[in-house]
Amino acid sequence: MFAKVVCLVLLCMVVVAFPPHAEAITCGQISGSLAPCLGFLQGGALVPRCCYRVKSVVAAARTTNDRQTACRCLQAAAKSFPGINLGNAAALPGRCGANIPYKISPTTDCSKVR
Repeated sequence: MFAKVVCLVLLCMVVVAFPPHAEAITCGQISGSLAPCLGFLQGGALVPRCCYRVKSVVAAARTTNDRQTACRCLQAAAKSFPGINLGNAAALPGRCGANIPYKISPTTDCSKVR
């Protein structure tokens, strides 16, 4: 019985000392998640699926590094898709009820995002 208790305590110590590694957010994840928003970003209607995805990206960007990566990815995506309405891009989080600590804009300094 004592050996089982010792094993359990050691297992708990390992789990606490080495928590599961959280993966960093990637541009691929962001681009894929926000694909339903492309119509709105090009001047079309805002669809509910887009807002669901915006909120999921915001929730996934937990760390400063994640938020800076998301900022840079959004800027790169805006440059790669023709016809992006920058006003719609800046308004997207607010229209979806999501709060992000920066403005979606080509002029945003992503290195200052916290």
